Amino acid sequence: MATDETAPWGRVDETGTVFVREASGERVVGQYPDGTAEEALAYFERKFTELAGQVTLLEQRVKRGAPAADVAKTIKTLGASIAGANAVGNLAALEARIEALGGSVTELTEKQTEENKAAVAAALVERAALVAEAEAIAAQDPAKAQWKQVTAQIDEIFARWQKHQADGPRLPKNEANELWKRFRAARATIDTHRKAFFAELDSVHKDARAVKQSLVEKAQALVGKGADGIPTYRSLLDQWKAAGRAGKKFDDALWAQFKDAGDALYSAKSEIDAKDNVEFEANLTLKEQLLAEAEPLVAETDRAKAKEALLRIQNRWDKIGKVPRDKVKVIEDRLRKVETAVRKLDEDHWQKSNPERQERESGFLGQLNDAIAKLERELADAKAGGDKKKIAEAQEALDARKAWLSALGK
Repeated sequence: MATDETAPWGRVDETGTVFVREASGERVVGQYPDGTAEEALAYFERKFTELAGQVTLLEQRVKRGAPAADVAKTIKTLGASIAGANAVGNLAALEARIEALGGSVTELTEKQTEENKAAVAAALVERAALVAEAEAIAAQDPAKAQWKQVTAQIDEIFARWQKHQADGPRLPKNEANELWKRFRAARATIDTHRKAFFAELDSVHKDARAVKQSLVEKAQALVGKGADGIPTYRSLLDQWKAAGRAGKKFDDALWAQFKDAGDALYSAKSEIDAKDNVEFEANLTLKEQLLAEAEPLVAETDRAKAKEALLRIQNRWDKIGKVPRDKVKVIEDRLRKVETAVRKLDEDHWQKSNPERQERESGFLGQLNDAIAKLERELADAKAGGDKKKIAEAQEALDARKAWLSALGK
């Protein structure tokens, strides 16, 4: 087997023994008797390449900020592998690179220690914020709390606590324990308030349930009275509304019984109403016939005749009786219009025949005629004198007085 004296980091002798060249001289790294010298060197050079690859990988991990403790452990293991390695290559350069990485570990440790301190400080703030949220909920007035919402909120905060504990940095034991005590105390307070609220609510529900059960029994006892039981049923309904909640399950069941009793009462009333409506429809027809007689009185000018006719119609109207409820307003409004028109005839007559009014009008009329006569004389004098301004003033005043006289119908 030929030797290769030109290979820079190793050689192979005639026996297939492979040597690596180091600063202190050559060192045997192994034998490769079944191949050429080139194959022997290539085999041990590959071992060197593998070591160099591990060093490069470690250098990259250091750049990415791998945990300093892991880096230090790897440096120690890898350094031991390189020292006296059965490989051909610049082992001294690898050792130098490993030594350089050793210096980086100190810097990396300091950096990561500071980062860890900052992360722990931030985590303590975040954990404290979760505690503050829980304590704020615990401090709320239990009587005003929406417990379904409150329960969901505290469960969600606890889920965030667990996630933070699992994913975040490890907190100092004393601080972590203190925060957990506060959080646990807040949850215990909320749980106590919730239990007390529902215990009180259950008591209130029981009272309301007893009241409503009594109201159901009273309502059912009214069914035999038919429509006559409705006023009392309405009173029971007011009491039902004031009784409060008995819990959804009981409320629904009790209300169904209470409503059934009411439905029976109103059903009886509906039967009576149906019978009445047959009679009321006939009454409606009669009153419509009376309106046909009454409505022409709106145009009547003879007061006495209108009053006499309306009185006869009103007497017959009252004797007829009720009409269907939905027609009452319409038909009564039509009669009211006739009554209003006849009443106005009477009022107008009184106004015209009122002695006091006539006396007032007579006095004013006399004064007005006197004023007109005076203005006519003044106008004649002004025309005789040819004073256009006085003529205009007298004419304007005269026209105004005559307009008043015309308005009075005199």
